[in-house]
Amino acid sequence: MLCIFCRLIREDRAHWVARGPRACAFTPLNPLAPGHTLVVPTSHFADLFDTPGEVLAETTALVQRLAKAMRSGLNASGVNVLSASGPGSEQSVPHLHFHVVPRWPEDGISTWPAGQSQHRFAGDPASRIADALAAEARHTSRTRA
Repeated sequence: MLCIFCRLIREDRAHWVARGPRACAFTPLNPLAPGHTLVVPTSHFADLFDTPGEVLAETTALVQRLAKAMRSGLNASGVNVLSASGPGSEQSVPHLHFHVVPRWPEDGISTWPAGQSQHRFAGDPASRIADALAAEARHTSRTRA
Protein backbone atom coordinates (compact mmCIF):
# COMPACT_ATOMS: atom_id res chain seq x y z
CA MET A 1 0.00 0.00 0.00
CA LEU A 2 1.33 3.42 -0.93
CA CYS A 3 1.72 6.12 1.66
CA ILE A 4 -0.62 9.09 1.39
CA PHE A 5 2.08 11.40 -0.02
CA CYS A 6 3.20 8.82 -2.60
CA ARG A 7 -0.43 8.40 -3.64
CA LEU A 8 -0.88 12.18 -3.99
CA ILE A 9 2.24 12.39 -6.14
CA ARG A 10 1.36 9.36 -8.28
CA GLU A 11 -2.28 10.29 -8.79
CA ASP A 12 -1.53 14.00 -9.28
CA ARG A 13 -4.26 14.89 -6.78
CA ALA A 14 -2.56 17.59 -4.75
CA HIS A 15 -2.83 21.37 -4.99
CA TRP A 16 0.69 21.79 -6.35
CA VAL A 17 2.90 24.75 -5.58
CA ALA A 18 6.03 23.25 -7.18
CA ARG A 19 6.94 19.96 -8.84
CA GLY A 20 10.41 18.74 -9.66
CA PRO A 21 12.01 15.38 -10.39
CA ARG A 22 13.25 14.89 -6.81
CA ALA A 23 11.14 17.23 -4.67
CA CYS A 24 7.69 18.76 -4.80
CA ALA A 25 5.51 21.10 -2.75
CA PHE A 26 1.77 21.19 -2.16
CA THR A 27 -0.72 22.73 0.22
CA PRO A 28 -2.00 20.66 3.17
CA LEU A 29 -5.68 20.04 3.80
CA ASN A 30 -5.64 21.98 7.09
CA PRO A 31 -3.09 24.80 6.79
CA LEU A 32 -1.74 26.47 9.92
CA ALA A 33 -1.50 29.79 8.06
CA PRO A 34 -2.25 31.17 4.60
CA GLY A 35 0.42 29.76 2.28
CA HIS A 36 1.41 26.83 4.56
CA THR A 37 3.10 24.34 2.23
CA LEU A 38 4.42 20.78 2.52
CA VAL A 39 7.69 19.88 0.79
CA VAL A 40 8.42 16.19 0.16
CA PRO A 41 10.81 14.10 -1.91
CA THR A 42 9.01 12.68 -4.94
CA SER A 43 10.35 9.19 -4.13
CA HIS A 44 9.39 7.47 -0.90
CA PHE A 45 11.84 7.93 1.95
CA ALA A 46 10.48 7.44 5.44
CA ASP A 47 12.47 10.12 7.27
CA LEU A 48 15.80 11.95 7.55
CA PHE A 49 17.55 8.69 8.44
CA ASP A 50 16.34 7.00 5.24
CA THR A 51 16.86 9.82 2.73
CA PRO A 52 20.01 9.96 0.57
CA GLY A 53 21.99 13.18 0.99
CA GLU A 54 21.49 14.37 -2.58
CA VAL A 55 17.71 13.99 -2.31
CA LEU A 56 17.70 15.75 1.05
CA ALA A 57 19.77 18.59 -0.42
CA GLU A 58 17.30 19.11 -3.29
CA THR A 59 14.35 18.90 -0.90
CA THR A 60 15.77 21.49 1.50
CA ALA A 61 16.74 23.71 -1.44
CA LEU A 62 13.04 23.73 -2.38
CA VAL A 63 12.20 24.58 1.25
CA GLN A 64 14.49 27.61 0.98
CA ARG A 65 13.01 28.68 -2.37
CA LEU A 66 9.50 28.48 -0.90
CA ALA A 67 10.53 30.49 2.15
CA LYS A 68 11.88 33.23 -0.10
CA ALA A 69 8.71 33.14 -2.21
CA MET A 70 6.60 33.45 0.94
CA ARG A 71 8.58 36.50 1.98
CA SER A 72 8.22 38.19 -1.41
CA GLY A 73 4.82 36.85 -2.48
CA LEU A 74 2.96 36.93 0.85
CA ASN A 75 4.95 39.62 2.64
CA ALA A 76 5.74 37.09 5.39
CA SER A 77 8.32 38.39 7.84
CA GLY A 78 9.55 34.87 8.56
CA VAL A 79 8.80 31.17 8.24
CA ASN A 80 8.78 28.15 10.49
CA VAL A 81 10.18 24.96 8.99
CA LEU A 82 8.80 21.95 10.84
CA SER A 83 9.71 18.30 10.41
CA ALA A 84 9.64 15.15 12.52
CA SER A 85 11.66 12.00 11.80
CA GLY A 86 11.33 8.62 13.43
CA PRO A 87 8.96 6.92 15.84
CA GLY A 88 9.82 9.05 18.89
CA SER A 89 9.27 12.34 17.09
CA GLU A 90 5.49 12.37 16.55
CA GLN A 91 5.99 11.95 12.80
CA SER A 92 2.44 11.66 11.47
CA VAL A 93 3.15 10.43 7.91
CA PRO A 94 6.05 8.04 7.33
CA HIS A 95 7.32 9.96 4.29
CA LEU A 96 9.93 12.68 4.82
CA HIS A 97 8.21 16.06 4.76
CA PHE A 98 8.81 19.63 5.77
CA HIS A 99 6.06 22.04 6.71
CA VAL A 100 6.96 25.55 5.58
CA VAL A 101 4.69 27.94 7.47
CA PRO A 102 4.78 31.66 6.65
CA ARG A 103 4.68 33.91 9.70
CA TRP A 104 3.79 37.51 10.46
CA PRO A 105 4.12 39.48 13.69
CA GLU A 106 1.27 38.78 16.07
CA ASP A 107 -0.35 36.19 13.77
CA GLY A 108 -1.73 34.30 16.76
CA ILE A 109 0.04 30.95 16.34
CA SER A 110 2.99 29.39 18.06
CA THR A 111 4.97 26.58 16.48
CA TRP A 112 7.68 26.37 19.11
CA PRO A 113 7.55 23.62 21.77
CA ALA A 114 6.15 24.92 25.04
CA GLY A 115 8.07 22.58 27.34
CA GLN A 116 11.23 20.55 27.64
CA SER A 117 11.79 16.82 27.20
CA GLN A 118 11.48 14.74 30.33
CA HIS A 119 14.08 12.30 28.97
CA ARG A 120 17.27 12.22 31.01
CA PHE A 121 20.68 11.22 29.69
CA ALA A 122 23.75 10.17 31.71
CA GLY A 123 26.87 12.03 30.59
CA ASP A 124 27.30 14.85 28.10
CA PRO A 125 24.94 14.44 25.11
CA ALA A 126 26.91 16.94 22.99
CA SER A 127 30.10 14.88 23.40
CA ARG A 128 28.26 11.68 22.47
CA ILE A 129 26.89 13.37 19.33
CA ALA A 130 30.36 14.70 18.41
CA ASP A 131 31.82 11.21 18.87
CA ALA A 132 29.10 9.68 16.67
CA LEU A 133 29.77 12.29 13.96
CA ALA A 134 33.50 11.53 14.06
CA ALA A 135 32.81 7.78 13.83
CA GLU A 136 30.49 8.35 10.85
CA ALA A 137 33.17 10.48 9.12
CA ARG A 138 35.75 7.69 9.65
CA HIS A 139 33.31 5.12 8.28
CA THR A 140 32.49 7.29 5.26
CA SER A 141 36.17 7.89 4.44
CA ARG A 142 36.90 4.13 4.64
CA THR A 143 33.99 3.23 2.35
CA ARG A 144 35.05 5.85 -0.23
CA ALA A 145 38.66 4.63 -0.29
